[in-house]
Amino acid sequence: MTTQSSPRSQVMELLVAYHQNPSVSRRNQLVRLNAGLVRKIAHQVSHQCAEPYEDLEQIGHLGLIRAIERFNPSQGCAFSSFAVPYIRGEMLHFLRDRGNTVKIPRRWQDLQKEGQKVREALMKDLGRQPQDAEVATELGVSVNEWREIKLAGKNRSLLSLDATVSQQVDSTVTLGDMLPDAHYQTLQLLEEDRQQLQRALSQLEDKTRAAIELVYFSDLSRKEVAERIEVSPMTVTRRIQRGIQQMVAYLQPQELQTDP
Repeated sequence: MTTQSSPRSQVMELLVAYHQNPSVSRRNQLVRLNAGLVRKIAHQVSHQCAEPYEDLEQIGHLGLIRAIERFNPSQGCAFSSFAVPYIRGEMLHFLRDRGNTVKIPRRWQDLQKEGQKVREALMKDLGRQPQDAEVATELGVSVNEWREIKLAGKNRSLLSLDATVSQQVDSTVTLGDMLPDAHYQTLQLLEEDRQQLQRALSQLEDKTRAAIELVYFSDLSRKEVAERIEVSPMTVTRRIQRGIQQMVAYLQPQELQTDP
């Protein structure tokens, strides 16, 4: 009776095969198997901008293909963690190239201009800053809609990375200081994944661990591995399949889920 491979072990086996012998069919199969990861990130990014989800998903697949082409299975990291910066980065490049990522409807733009005139007129009449409810009444819109219009206007304005976020006793914290270092985060994720994989490998039987390390990390053929650990090539294949499934079971609670 043949043993069905889990989705993650199937992805790893395909990645190894693609790394050794790239082909369009293998790449497309890997794209289909990891499409859920693209959908997940596209949903997250779509809530932070006005671009259609479908456009972000399409762009995200380009990042996924880049990740597949550059992933090296011998580095000992999870593909999902490796692919996330490529997928998200492709979407952010797309948004940056599109210019303003916050698109304000024409009606809101008109109300925003009219609202500024209303605020100035009310300030003269009232001798104070008008409340949102007073401006909304003059414009004939709800308070919530007027607040959304103001917020959209603020979000559309570009911020300088030198803008002060907070003032400390002996220093100033700028917006640039608060932004994460994407390269450092990627390296940190890779190191965390490497440690998790090493822990998972340590749980395996000695010959199973040796078979996986020699095939995936030392790039030996299964026939060469069989001679080294003194078993048949078929046994090597079975040990690798069983070992990968055991590692996936060990890592599953810690792995990034790819389902949206």
